[in-house]
Amino acid sequence: MRYIVGYTATPAGADAIALGVRLARSRGAVLDIVLVLHSEERATLTPTDPGYERHLSELAAGWLSEAAGMVPAEVTAYRHLVYAESFADGLLETAERLGSDMIIVGAARGGLLGRFTIGSVASSLLHFSHVPVALAPEGARNAKPGSGISRVTCAVGTRAGAEALLAAGIQVAESSGVPLRLVSLVGVDLPGGHDDPVVLAKGAEHAEAAAARARAALNENAEVTTVVASGDTIEDAVTQLDWDPDEVVLVGSSRLAQPRRLFLGSTAAKMLHELPVPMIVVPRDAAGTNAGSDQR
Repeated sequence: MRYIVGYTATPAGADAIALGVRLARSRGAVLDIVLVLHSEERATLTPTDPGYERHLSELAAGWLSEAAGMVPAEVTAYRHLVYAESFADGLLETAERLGSDMIIVGAARGGLLGRFTIGSVASSLLHFSHVPVALAPEGARNAKPGSGISRVTCAVGTRAGAEALLAAGIQVAESSGVPLRLVSLVGVDLPGGHDDPVVLAKGAEHAEAAAARARAALNENAEVTTVVASGDTIEDAVTQLDWDPDEVVLVGSSRLAQPRRLFLGSTAAKMLHELPVPMIVVPRDAAGTNAGSDQR
């Protein structure tokens, strides 16, 4: 299992490294730390003399060295300097070349502590990636040393592909040896649905049915819990849920996405604005951990 960490010499880059370490430690994955420089097709205003190119390469090597220094000895990590048209292109091309299982990036600068803003790199990845994309919130670099994943929360819906997303959540929880929490979004973001007893009962029934399938797939000692999200809006429901600082949330990509590609659906996008923990978005119609569906 190989995870790409898209690194920049910024706090967001450190957040991505921190999340990469946690995921790699929990799942026994290898990290590929990737720093992308513009290719030779860059803007003509960029200096092109050999001295400048050598200086830039030396700077990049130093940044990669700093990134590697953030990775503990028990996690295997490799450094890659990649030239591409854009940062997102470099990550996607490298993921294809290395057969990577996930791409990990930090949130754009400007987000509140523990919250997300989506910059151009993350936006491009969420439109075009063929592998899951993990988004590290602002401040992920401040996680306690030695932490891994404490719980997997899977936001399950009822649209086509929900079974594949559930399978992905089961696989991540099982391989990490942590509890699985299933959050039903059936009654949220529907007019009058958040406090309608019939809708809430349907949400509970939906969550328990998913939990039964999860328990059947996991070993008998695995912990599977359910919760029905409730609130006037998706954002309100997310803030009312309890969140462990070391857990991760799995969501599926939109039904509007191309097969085996990502596109952040409206429900997931609303969740993202309020989540204090990392979100992993998985492509729809893909196998294993690369499977997912929109939650609406």
